[in-house]
Amino acid sequence: MTRQAVDDLKRQTPLMAYLQAHDWRPQRPLSRGRWMGLCPLHQDRKPSFLVDPHSDLFYCYGCGSGGDIFRFVQLYHQLNFPQALAALLNWHEHLPLLGAAADFYRIQLHRRTEGLAYLYQRGIRTPEVIEHMRLGYAPGACLRRALLGAGYPLMSLQQTGLVNAAGYDSFSRRIVVPLECNLYGRSISASAPPHRFLPGSKGGLYLWEHARHAAEVILVEGLFDYAVVWQAGFRNLTCAMGTQLNAHQFGQLCSGPRIVYIVFDTDVNGAGPCAARRLAQQLVPHGIAVRLVTLPQNHDPNSFFIAGGDAHQFRALLESATP
Repeated sequence: MTRQAVDDLKRQTPLMAYLQAHDWRPQRPLSRGRWMGLCPLHQDRKPSFLVDPHSDLFYCYGCGSGGDIFRFVQLYHQLNFPQALAALLNWHEHLPLLGAAADFYRIQLHRRTEGLAYLYQRGIRTPEVIEHMRLGYAPGACLRRALLGAGYPLMSLQQTGLVNAAGYDSFSRRIVVPLECNLYGRSISASAPPHRFLPGSKGGLYLWEHARHAAEVILVEGLFDYAVVWQAGFRNLTCAMGTQLNAHQFGQLCSGPRIVYIVFDTDVNGAGPCAARRLAQQLVPHGIAVRLVTLPQNHDPNSFFIAGGDAHQFRALLESATP
């Protein structure tokens, strides 16, 4: 590989995404978006492994190891540098396969009436938001055949989790949303678990590139929440895909001075508001101004708009948000 190709591979593979795809979990936030956690390179009893997502570097205060993603791959898998490059290339090549699967599912959405009908039921009703989110539909029992026919090996399909060990499509009767390094599937059937990601990290904040330059950012919990809020005209928007932000997502929110409007579900058990307050307490020390948005009881943004809420009413909720 040329030096330029090596640099491109490094730039295209964030260290934090690779760590989380290999089950590393940050445990304590530090200043400037850095994180500490248990070191995956030795038997660590207390967090000594520092990761800086902005510089894509790591250092362990316990074993003294440090460097960039290439150095981590060498140490973690006990490889020399050329072998580490090959391993990282193999891991990175899964991303085009995920893209091919996402493109296939997008075509199926417009061929299968049940997918579009479910989206309409969930308040997602314009071609613009479907195109913006690149939404697709997985009928089941057809992806494997299509991708094998396109030249992808069965082993790669199984390694990414698109096909299970028995050889069947992992997603069946699910709306599919492509993420930066994963796919999310939302079941349209009440008999199946509603949420499913492929193995690995869910990645950073959803479509963060569209919102990161905004002085004010709206943060919602779910991807269908994102869909209806974006559809209502709010573009300074992102989604955490849950209430627990990973280190990469937290670092993105803290990457510059901004106001973050947290719009989590108002669950009957209070879990959403509690998670919002907890996240606010974590963000404020990093110089982020936080506003907590209170939706009507037992609503999330998706159900708020389905129940008749409109852009004017949602803006009023943002304006009445509390620190």
